[in-house]
Amino acid sequence: MSAAELVLVRHGESRGNIAAAAAHAADAEVIDIDRRDADVELSELGQDQARALGAGLRTLLADDRPTLVWSSPYVRARQTAELALAAAGEERPVLVDERLRDRELGVLDLLTTKGVANRYPEEAERRRWLGKFFHRPPGGESWADVVLRVRSFVGDLAAVPDGTRAVVVCHDALVLSFRYVCERLDEAGILAVGASTPVLNVSITQLVREPDLTWRLARFNDVAHVEAAGLPVTTHGGEGAVHPRA
Repeated sequence: MSAAELVLVRHGESRGNIAAAAAHAADAEVIDIDRRDADVELSELGQDQARALGAGLRTLLADDRPTLVWSSPYVRARQTAELALAAAGEERPVLVDERLRDRELGVLDLLTTKGVANRYPEEAERRRWLGKFFHRPPGGESWADVVLRVRSFVGDLAAVPDGTRAVVVCHDALVLSFRYVCERLDEAGILAVGASTPVLNVSITQLVREPDLTWRLARFNDVAHVEAAGLPVTTHGGEGAVHPRA
């Protein structure tokens, strides 16, 4: 018994994405958002992107493969899943799993790179010493911590009906962490992917399980559905201090 296909989707553009971009453009230290990360909703564009994602899912789900849909518990991911499925004409339950939540940043939450350097210079130095993959900010998670959550989730996919497609709506950190686990990448490998190719909003990444039970990357960061809808393709890759960029 095992999943045969894993489809990873980053959520649509969020109000937090917009606030972070504005803070960076203003050279500010703090991202101005009025709610906790788990409660940040999609922007208007993000909602349109999620509906456009429905076209991509409609094509993907047109076959007879049994499919289960999971989402991060964060509002922006659940909104993306629900809007996309509705646009695709799919009445499927969305299974919420807390292991799919975004990376927790602890004391660095809401800070830009400049804010981290000015307010927590010792953490900026510790990050330089430990590296981006293993640095854990106080009260937060390292990338390695997120990977442990993903390993647990992937392990549970062995219990789904044989041949199942697992659709997972989550966050850029999670998409990269799934690639790290499934493709058996190392620290340098995943940092190189993160540095060269930011995970786009509502992009589709598809991994297929081979007969020898290894995972093969079939596509990465596909936003053809966004382009077909005539909508802006948005990156919102995040701050260098907290994302895996070289």
